Amino acid sequence: MGLVNGLARLSGAAFLALSLTGPVAAEIPVEQSLAMALSAERSAMRGVSGSLVSRVTSPLPENAEIARYDEDVLLALPQSNDPEVTCLAQAIYHEARGEELLGQFAVAEVILNRVELSNYPDSVCGVVRQNANRRNACQFSYACDGRPDTMTEPRARRLAGAIAQVMISGAPRELTDGATHFHTTGVRPRWSRTFQRTAQYGAHLFYREPVRLSSN
Repeated sequence: MGLVNGLARLSGAAFLALSLTGPVAAEIPVEQSLAMALSAERSAMRGVSGSLVSRVTSPLPENAEIARYDEDVLLALPQSNDPEVTCLAQAIYHEARGEELLGQFAVAEVILNRVELSNYPDSVCGVVRQNANRRNACQFSYACDGRPDTMTEPRARRLAGAIAQVMISGAPRELTDGATHFHTTGVRPRWSRTFQRTAQYGAHLFYREPVRLSSN
């Protein structure tokens, strides 16, 4: 399980912060430019895409977001058949069903963070299936390992579906500090040596891609 390598480009706001030229740029230290870029990137990623929110077909109870880390609350939620919710649920199930609740939410955060970055597909299904046609070379290993994506464990399937629905409907992403990648503690992909680690939940380590300065 886990993510394979992938380098990101900056979002428009972050790129602008690092692409200043002329006298203004000369007055801004590199460290401050990086901070500006990270701030812009995080601000952009805090906003939840209206198109994602509008796709949730079953309205959530008022306590769903407040008590979203409560398994009993989650398991009582109505199930959604929306394709985006299903795609996110499958990723949570196959990548993290053996983790505690926070670890499963953290995986959902990574996927939604990617949706909002310009160098990844702009939908949940697009993100989790990226390069799925390349055997053992996709972004999420379960999508291209040649095995069925069926979620066969009823409780884990229902829990993953509830987490997916809560996150797509706009719950805050507060666990991974903008992480875009993760891997298990049993492996060490090359990108983990340069990406900033932001969190650990159970056997998964979470990372944020580095901001890259413009070459211009």
